[in-house]
Amino acid sequence: MKSVLTYLTGSIVLLYFTGCVPPGGEQGKSGSGGGMGGSFQLIFLGLMILVFWMFFIRPQAKRAKNQKKFIEDLQKGDKIVTVAGIHGTINKVNEDGTLNIEVSPGSYLKIEKSAISMDWTAAVNKPAGSDKK
Repeated sequence: MKSVLTYLTGSIVLLYFTGCVPPGGEQGKSGSGGGMGGSFQLIFLGLMILVFWMFFIRPQAKRAKNQKKFIEDLQKGDKIVTVAGIHGTINKVNEDGTLNIEVSPGSYLKIEKSAISMDWTAAVNKPAGSDKK
């Protein structure tokens, strides 16, 4: 997937810059051959914006949406891992956007909901036998 993205981006940039100067002429000369260069540049600029949106902006928005849903679905008893690597179990969900987690029996920490790693928490909570391919 990454090689396809690199190929597409490189191709679009190459085509964009080759369309900057009309073939067989210089930028300052007047003539009838330079009318299509501007429209090709606009098309390539639009394609570049589309590629960046498809491969960078859209996946980032999807990930942010999934992270927000994950944070909202947290409840008491869930096992979590923070971005700092602290493992614990949710003891209480507070209304101010924080959680009380139990890191060891009788030891509690108050953390922000945004400090929970969705990827690491999913890795901790997956079944033991599912890591084989």
